[in-house]
Amino acid sequence: MPNVALYLRVSTTDQHCENQRRELTAYCAARGWTIVREYADEGVSGSRSDRPALNELRKDARRLFDTVLCWRLDRAGRSLAHLIGFVQELQDRGIGFASLNEGIDFSTASGKLQFALLAALAEFERDRLKERVHAGLARAKANGVKLGRRPYDISPERFAAVAHLSLRKAARVLNVSHSVIRRQRRQHMNLEATF
Repeated sequence: MPNVALYLRVSTTDQHCENQRRELTAYCAARGWTIVREYADEGVSGSRSDRPALNELRKDARRLFDTVLCWRLDRAGRSLAHLIGFVQELQDRGIGFASLNEGIDFSTASGKLQFALLAALAEFERDRLKERVHAGLARAKANGVKLGRRPYDISPERFAAVAHLSLRKAARVLNVSHSVIRRQRRQHMNLEATF
């Protein structure tokens, strides 16, 4: 019977991993698998390959467990390249990977085929989400909505009052970021150069 590590993930901090934990625990109990460790990334996007709990899982791989079980493929990652790289990394260390909801076990040929298809669908879903976000931003922009940070316009008098200060001190006095002061100084120098 395999020693199993559970990998759990939710994207936002107002969500919890409890539903995933309950289903994975019941699945392992039904098969007589021993859960030796749990890794949970809460409030971390699946598009990020650098996640604290996932990094810890990678470090512990092979020493503590021989199978990684996750609730669904998109919990492990949304990018096809990331999923394939992660599963390949596990397989290179002699560790199996299984996904509960998709019923995938990568120790079989059919499991490997299923993985390739489902990982492609996860990436497709992520790309569709990006397309919807970009379409929404384009619609907002077409309707005259200003996107991005509000521009900082420091009056010449206020800027002159902090011009002698260091970048950090000037930013602190005006309660703006360093980049705003840097940009204002560059603009100020360009104006002086034109006279």
